[in-house]
Amino acid sequence: MIYGERIRLRALEEEDLPLFVRWLNDPEVRQGLVIYLPLSHTEEKKWFTGLAQRPADERPLMIEIRQGEGWLPIGDIGLQAIEWRARSAEVGILIGEKSYWGQGYGSEAMRLMLKHAFDTLNLNRVFLRVYAHNPRAIRAYEKVGFVHEGRMRQARYHAGEYFDVLLMSVLRSEWQAA
Repeated sequence: MIYGERIRLRALEEEDLPLFVRWLNDPEVRQGLVIYLPLSHTEEKKWFTGLAQRPADERPLMIEIRQGEGWLPIGDIGLQAIEWRARSAEVGILIGEKSYWGQGYGSEAMRLMLKHAFDTLNLNRVFLRVYAHNPRAIRAYEKVGFVHEGRMRQARYHAGEYFDVLLMSVLRSEWQAA
């Protein structure tokens, strides 16, 4: 487990799959993701089974918040496409429980993941892609230290429109300076 002030990150379990199916079948949740079609439980189980074939450092972690004496799963976060020679990785996050949007849980989870990436995995750069039509996410990423480094013009098609995809990153030196 990786603990923060209000959250913890833990390994995903098969029992978590119904949550992901619910989250990913909500068009509002899916709007900021690459996934654009609803998912079945069978498809999600196939994805989960495939996680065991991925390197341990590239398996997503469940984001949980304290609720009374227990923990409530609200989303997931993970590193992917780790390039060990360049010490770089892409990060992705999902807050599936919409009632917890805008309360800083995503920012705290991202700070924990960056700490893990830089202090535990010894990475030098963490980057992400975010859709230009998602200003709330862009602000959240800026708040934790990500800087804009590029724009892929009209790289996302959604609901009959093309949108730009922004590239943002944070370097270890920037993280340490903050």
